[in-house]
Amino acid sequence: MPIVVQKYGGSSLADAASIKRVARRITETKRAGSDVCVVVSAMGDTTDELLDLAQEVSPLPPPRELDMLMTAGERISMALVAMAISDLGFSARSFTGSQAGVITSAEHGKAKIIDVTPGRITSALDDGHIVIVAGFQGVSQDTKEITTLGRGGSDTTAVALAAALKAEVCEIYSDVDGVFTADPRIAPRASKLDRLSAEEMLELAAGGSKILHLRCVEYARRYNIPIHVRSTFTDKIGTIVVDPAEGETVEAPIIAGVAHDPGDAKVTVVGVPDRSGMAAAIFEAVARAGLNIDMIVQNVSAVETGLTDISFTLPKGDGKTALKALEEIRPTVGFHSLQFDDQIGKLSLVGAGMRTNTGVSATFFKALADAGVNVEMISTSEIRISVVTREERLAEAVRAVHSAFGLDSDSGEAVVYAGTGR
Repeated sequence: MPIVVQKYGGSSLADAASIKRVARRITETKRAGSDVCVVVSAMGDTTDELLDLAQEVSPLPPPRELDMLMTAGERISMALVAMAISDLGFSARSFTGSQAGVITSAEHGKAKIIDVTPGRITSALDDGHIVIVAGFQGVSQDTKEITTLGRGGSDTTAVALAAALKAEVCEIYSDVDGVFTADPRIAPRASKLDRLSAEEMLELAAGGSKILHLRCVEYARRYNIPIHVRSTFTDKIGTIVVDPAEGETVEAPIIAGVAHDPGDAKVTVVGVPDRSGMAAAIFEAVARAGLNIDMIVQNVSAVETGLTDISFTLPKGDGKTALKALEEIRPTVGFHSLQFDDQIGKLSLVGAGMRTNTGVSATFFKALADAGVNVEMISTSEIRISVVTREERLAEAVRAVHSAFGLDSDSGEAVVYAGTGR
């Protein structure tokens, strides 16, 4: 039988009634003639609650023990979903990430999937069971310790299992009806997209769209796994994320959507000597600290001083680590000072149609100017324009750009069923 992989987020598993609703949807898929492998997140806000509890017990918990704690939420979900399925007359087997064969790197809290060896899953499916897998976790190939994949890692677990099982599709269920042209909580008149290329979804996820995790989209694109984004709370068709088949010539809309991310911060290295190797030294120090950076801007060197400023953005939570790493190379590089700004937000406009349509940049920046939104940094790719602005103006900027490109829906406001947009 064809295999379908389904993933249910925390908002879909918030309480007993929600879990029973999910179990009914899973068994309907099984009854329709597919083998079903399900990946679950922790219930509701369990992950946040566990993290808060850890911080109360220890201000700096050991990463190994924190991973042991954080994986408990998904294990609770998998067992409860299996129980609910059993009550509906179907046989279910639940597995932790390590039991499911999710092999990862050794970094606690941000491990990457190296391989998936789904022997126990395929055996259970062959025996007619519905398989439930705890998302967000795996086991290190080197240390054999339990690891977690970082926030949103259940999406990545689902796509990785879909690739390993050669599933027909990976269905991602949340509390919205699909992928929208903007976050419906920020832009209530956002329109649902029926189809989206993996390339566009990748840029939206990188820009801050929370509906799909960035690494999940990267994995799906690499292994050509179609993703179907749907709501747990309705039977609406949702959004298909898949790259066009070779030779397919479907005229894509100019703009796919507007993404925003209030979780970034900006680091500025002030007074960097403008000579060969200085930028390399700065970013090598950041890389050694294990940090991912996004936008980079270097000012034109001042003729009088021969000095320049280099700014880059990164997640707010990595700010202290970045500053510490840069201070360590200050005597070598010889820069004057460091500035840290965590009151910024990133806005991204994404669309494959940008490649062949003129005037997109002009419309984008005019919309921001008309709204009185100042731009501090700019970054572009072939299908994306991203800017940094003040965090308090971010929501207003999203709505202004969304309206300027005619993305507002005429069919009423978008619905976020559980209030999370995930």
